[in-house]
Amino acid sequence: MSETGFQIFHQAYAVGAELLYALCLTLFLYPFMGEREHRRKKGAAVFCVYLLTSLFLSRIAAPQGSFILVLLLFLTAASNALELGKHMAFLLGLLYWNAKISSGLMAESLFFIGEELVPAPTEPPEAVYLRTTVLLTLLLLSHLVLFIIMLYALLRRIKRRMPGGTFSPERGSGSPFPDMSERNSNGRFSDVPGQFLPSGLLELCYMSLIPAAGILFGQMIAGLLYEIKDGQLLQLYERHPVFLAVVPLLALLFYTGGYLTILFQQEMAVLREEQAAAFVERRQVQAIRTRIQEAEQFYSQIRRIRHETRGHLNNIKGMLHNGEYACAEDYIFRMDESMGGFELTLRTGNPVTDVIVNDKRQQCEDQGIPFRTDFHYPDSGSFDAFDVGIVLQNLLQNALEACEKISEGERFISLAGRRKGRFLLIEVKNSFAGDLVFGADGLPVTDKKTDVSMHGIGLSNVRRIAEKYMGEMEVCPENQIFRVTVMVQEKS
Repeated sequence: MSETGFQIFHQAYAVGAELLYALCLTLFLYPFMGEREHRRKKGAAVFCVYLLTSLFLSRIAAPQGSFILVLLLFLTAASNALELGKHMAFLLGLLYWNAKISSGLMAESLFFIGEELVPAPTEPPEAVYLRTTVLLTLLLLSHLVLFIIMLYALLRRIKRRMPGGTFSPERGSGSPFPDMSERNSNGRFSDVPGQFLPSGLLELCYMSLIPAAGILFGQMIAGLLYEIKDGQLLQLYERHPVFLAVVPLLALLFYTGGYLTILFQQEMAVLREEQAAAFVERRQVQAIRTRIQEAEQFYSQIRRIRHETRGHLNNIKGMLHNGEYACAEDYIFRMDESMGGFELTLRTGNPVTDVIVNDKRQQCEDQGIPFRTDFHYPDSGSFDAFDVGIVLQNLLQNALEACEKISEGERFISLAGRRKGRFLLIEVKNSFAGDLVFGADGLPVTDKKTDVSMHGIGLSNVRRIAEKYMGEMEVCPENQIFRVTVMVQEKS
C-alpha cells in the first residue's frame, strides 16, 4: 500500500469508525424513543448529532472526555423530544459510553497482542502501511463485535421482566436490538413496579456510580497507553506487561458491575411490587374477616330474635284478646322496624361471598347505583372462598369507584358468576366515563393522584389469583362499559 493510499485509509478509518459508533448509539436508544412511527426521525437526529459533534471536537482537538460530557448534555437536554425522560437519557448515555470504553480497552489488548504476533517489516514502506492497515481494521472489527455484544446484553437485561408484566420483545425496523414498549400514560418510561428505571435522583446516582467509575478508569488508561519520551514512543503494555491482563479484566468488571446494578434494581423493584401486592391482599383479607365477624354477630342476633319471637307472639295474642288492636298494630310495627336491619338480601351460597356481595349491594343502594347480580358460589370445595372473595372485592370496588364519577341514570354494576364444568366464571360489568389508558401489562393505568404506588394492584391481585387456579383474566372496555371476566379452574 502506498503512502497516499494509507493516508486515504486513515481518514476514511476515522470517519467510518465514528459512523459505526453513531449507528450503535442510535440502535441502542432506538427501542426507547416513543412510538414506532416517530422513531426514525428521532434516531436520525441522534445519529447526526453524534457524528457532527464527534467530527467537530476532533478537528478542534478538544480535551479528553469532552465528547462524553457533550453527549450526556445533549441526551439530557433532548430527553423530552426523544421521549426518554431525563434520568433515563442520562443513564443510557452512561451505559453506552461505559460499554464503549470497556470494549475498547479489551480490543486494545488484543491489538497489542496482534502487533506482537505479526512481525513488523522494516521495508519496503508499502508492507509497513499494509500491516498497519490490516491491524487497524482488525482492531475496529474486534471492538465493534465486543461493543455490540455488550450493548445487546444490556438491552436484554433491561428488557427482561419478572412477574407483574412483560416487555414486548418485538424488533424495531432495521434494529438488531429488542424493542421496549412499556410506557406510562404519557408514552414515556417511568418508575412503575418491575422496571429498573431510576425513580429519583438518589437512585439515579446509585445506578450511575459504577458506569461513571468505569468511564473515568477508561479515560485514565487511554491517556497512559501511549507516551512519547525523549522522542521515543512508549507503550503501557511494553513497560508493564501485567497490565495486558489487568486492564481488560478491570474494564470487564466495571461493565459487569453496571449490568449487575440493573439486575439488582430489577429484583428490588419486583420485590417492592410483591410486597405492595401482599400488603393489599392482607388488608383485603383482614377486611373480609372483619365483615365475616359482623355477619356472625348478625346471625347471633337473628337467633336471639327467633328465640324472643315466641314471647312477642304471646304479647300480641294478649293484646288482641283484650281488644287492644291499636296497641297490637303499633307493637307489630315496632317489631318490623327492629327486624328490618337483619336481612341479607342476596344469597350466593357461601358466607364469605354473601358478606362481600351484600356489602357492595348496600353501598350501591346508598349511592343510587343500580346493582344486578346473578352470582352463585360453586358447591365444590376446590376453590378457596377467600380467593374468590378477593376477586369479588377488587372487581366490585373498582366498579363502584368508576360509577361514582358518572351522573345518576347512566351508571350501573352487574355481577354474574356460575360454574361451567370444572371452571368458575366471574364477570363484572359497569359503566365508566372518559378514556382508559392501558399499561404494557394490559391493565388500566390509574388516574388517582395520591398513593399511586398502591393503585392498580387490585386487578394485579385478581390476575394473580386467576393464574393460581390455572385460569386467566380478560379486561374489555367497549361503548363506555367496562367488563372484566375472570376464569378459574378447579384444582385436581
